[in-house]
Amino acid sequence: MNHSKRTKTVLGVTLAAALLALSACGGDDKDSDSKGTSEEPTSQESSEGSQQAGGPDLEGIPDVVAEVNGQEVTKDEFVPIYEAQFQQAAMQAQSGGEQPDQDALKKQIADSLVETELLVQEADKRGISATDQDVDDELSALAKQNQMTSVDQFLAALEKQGTSEDVVRSQVKTQVVVEQLVEDEAGAIKPTEAELRKIYDAAVQQQKKLGKQGGQQQTIPPFAKVKSQIVEQAKSDKQSRTAQALVAELRKGADIKVNL
Repeated sequence: MNHSKRTKTVLGVTLAAALLALSACGGDDKDSDSKGTSEEPTSQESSEGSQQAGGPDLEGIPDVVAEVNGQEVTKDEFVPIYEAQFQQAAMQAQSGGEQPDQDALKKQIADSLVETELLVQEADKRGISATDQDVDDELSALAKQNQMTSVDQFLAALEKQGTSEDVVRSQVKTQVVVEQLVEDEAGAIKPTEAELRKIYDAAVQQQKKLGKQGGQQQTIPPFAKVKSQIVEQAKSDKQSRTAQALVAELRKGADIKVNL
């Protein structure tokens, strides 16, 4: 894999930001021209929210944001991700009244870029890669999750939010590679019945506690009806812990320099 030509991702952070914007706009770009009076935030309103928050501070960002085992994380790679994340933070600030902490946000993104690079380098060592079909399959799943009728409609909606098809495909490919690496590291994840019951019981107890505290309590369906969802949650939790542990291990022997 040619690292110098690969668009890196903070585990899909730019794509995630674009998906959040899609959700805010109703998750559907059909008849978008006739929705100018919608109360949902448009991309222009989101941009205005960023400007009200002072706008992203791009001054002083070095050409090379970080170096990971000799591989550069460049300003060109960092800035689009930072701008996307800042826009989301600015939108949240409109309701919360607090300005985004830009220094903290920059550090978070730089650290995540470093971690992603470490994981991709490890995937390369293990001969793990993603095919075009893998990317297409993941895009199809994402389109379905966002209630789009096709991948083309999904990509067109992301394009309207400022994320090009090339960037989307690059980020999805990196995401698939990282997921395959985590699966390779964790092995087959088969939660036991006891583990699933423990997760379910914890959710039930949490809702009971919430009710006692006067909060809005949700009715949790019987275990059998939500078992498949709990299985997915258990797998996701295990994959997240595996990724965190792997990153911590890879950091130990890595040559990392962050220039922010």
